Amino acid sequence: MLLTKLHLSSSLLASKPLSNSTSSPNHVKSIAASPSSRHRRLRISATSAIDSPAATALSRVDVLSEALPFIQRFKGKTVVVKYGGAAMKSPELQASATGLRVTDALTMEVVEMVLVGKVNKNLVSLINLAGGTAVGLCGKDARLITARPSPNAAALGFVGEVARVDATVLHPIIASGHIPVIATVAADETGQAYNINADTAAGEIAAAVGAEKLLLLTDVSGILADRNDPGSLVKEIDIAGVRQMVSDGQVAGGMIPKVECCVRALAQGVHTASIIDGRVPHSLLLEILTDEGTGTMITG
Repeated sequence: MLLTKLHLSSSLLASKPLSNSTSSPNHVKSIAASPSSRHRRLRISATSAIDSPAATALSRVDVLSEALPFIQRFKGKTVVVKYGGAAMKSPELQASATGLRVTDALTMEVVEMVLVGKVNKNLVSLINLAGGTAVGLCGKDARLITARPSPNAAALGFVGEVARVDATVLHPIIASGHIPVIATVAADETGQAYNINADTAAGEIAAAVGAEKLLLLTDVSGILADRNDPGSLVKEIDIAGVRQMVSDGQVAGGMIPKVECCVRALAQGVHTASIIDGRVPHSLLLEILTDEGTGTMITG
């Protein structure tokens, strides 16, 4: 999980006012709907009569004009990004029940070593190489996350829930322009380690730090109106709509914890939450800085 605050040029931001989002009377907006009402669109198109350099320049203006309102909106705001699954390649670590990974005592030891000792530090190194300054943490550090056993502990083993979040350690890190990278391994009051669902932890941390947006990267396109039809992507949905989809069985399995954590985060003040396909190149930028976005955006 990554937390970052966007810092952008104030002179650039001053050139265009913020656009206002428009709301739909419907709970769900599908991918086939008319042009997105998520944000106002401004586009400049190059014609075939324009030479290549000018067309390229106009294309860049087109991209910038669309991105400016979003740059303004997110300037100085905190965005929480959940990235997970990369360490869960072995069959032992992929066992799951109700969308949560089963974790016995031996697996818990492996999970902690891999997530905290390897994956977390690899992500920190990649961010640093890209020009950022990342700080690697886990839920145990400074009691960032206190865990409790899952009510279904007999079946799930050492899979825990978030009892509480103390974001005190995160505030100076974020304020200094650094990016906290958090492995979701946490301890309970007795010191017992638990594997916390990363979606759930990301939602609770997003609420604790007052994030503007929560982004869950996954390996599916988002919420589908028909689970058997990849083309039935729901582009935008509100809390009432997504709860209805869960009730109707349209959302099931591993998507349930993702949806639930988004709803909880929104209820605690996070502005929007999106479930997006991390396999799509530049999916984060597409979601944050374009009209159409990518995946499913859930609103309060």
